[in-house]
Amino acid sequence: MAEGKSARAAGFVDSSVHVDVKHYYGQLKKTSDLKTNACVAPAQPVPAFIRQALKKVHPEVTDRYYGCGLVVPECLEGCRILDLGSGSGRDCYMLSQLVGEKGHVTGIDMTDDQLQVAKTYVDYHMQEFGFKKPNVSFVQGYIEALSEAGLEKSSFDLIISNCVVNLSPDKRQVLAEAYSVLKDGGELYFSDVYSSGRLTEEIKKHKVLWGECLGGALWWEDLLQLAEEVGFSPPRLVTANVITVDNKDLQDVLGNFKFVSATYRLFKVPKSNTKPCQVMYNGDITGVEDKFQFDCQYTFKADEVVEVDGEVASILAHSRFAEDFTFQPPGGPCGPCGVKPTAGVVDPFELVLKLEKQGPGSATGGCCSTQSASCCK
Repeated sequence: MAEGKSARAAGFVDSSVHVDVKHYYGQLKKTSDLKTNACVAPAQPVPAFIRQALKKVHPEVTDRYYGCGLVVPECLEGCRILDLGSGSGRDCYMLSQLVGEKGHVTGIDMTDDQLQVAKTYVDYHMQEFGFKKPNVSFVQGYIEALSEAGLEKSSFDLIISNCVVNLSPDKRQVLAEAYSVLKDGGELYFSDVYSSGRLTEEIKKHKVLWGECLGGALWWEDLLQLAEEVGFSPPRLVTANVITVDNKDLQDVLGNFKFVSATYRLFKVPKSNTKPCQVMYNGDITGVEDKFQFDCQYTFKADEVVEVDGEVASILAHSRFAEDFTFQPPGGPCGPCGVKPTAGVVDPFELVLKLEKQGPGSATGGCCSTQSASCCK
């Protein structure tokens, strides 16, 4: 990879990909300037409280935002959140309302034009939200070099990213840096574009396809391997939506490759040999009091006992969700309850096909089927 001429004082050097991406997004003025729907893929229906938060974001910030889907994890009050590739700051300003004045949201981006838009409206939003002091800040830097941008190790409860990781030429380094700045029990919750196989060099070198979030798309199976290498728990698929390329010239280059916009959650929790266990959701998380969709395999209804696989049991016990669940007492019975816990890897492309066959309304939020293993009380 050829190196560009610009570099940050801390030592990280732009690759040619970084230079091209900054130029591509710097020249965009509105979402309609994009040539495919990869970065504006439809997401699940947005809850009312999030819609209200988005309405308070300044129109220019929203118009200059090019993310895919909407990355809003649960249980955010008081959290310290980092947004990778924050762009014009739409998600940062929306999340700042949800974490409240005791929480904080940091956005990092490498594009000057996008950061300028984001920083312009800090005071506007704090006044709009009724906050006495800013709980949002923006940093110029690279998602492959978070520590060099001044972000401390083990300092964030949660990291989000919206259609940005695919733009990086070194995705393993992105995951490694995210793992480093997360606290123990922290989560990387991100939406991105994934391909049905490893892309050809022709596609990866196509500047427009890279800028449109397709040329740098990771084969979804490679995400599983990279996450394990870095230390994360196995990725949990939350949602998946098909991406269409309504541009004949670009489709000709892409050939038979298919793409999805998918949201995954990765946790920084201890490796363990936790066995399947029974848990009960207490119903205390804002916005999902009645039903909490953890991923496309588990949906927890309030006060209903569910048997989960060992991997999910460990995540719930060691993450910010620990106080929101009642666990089977240590040493107590943890036997079967009629329905075995769901485990295993989910292919996002197979999930999309399944949902298309099931038709509208067949899944929670129109995105992921709910296969919760409910127990009889």
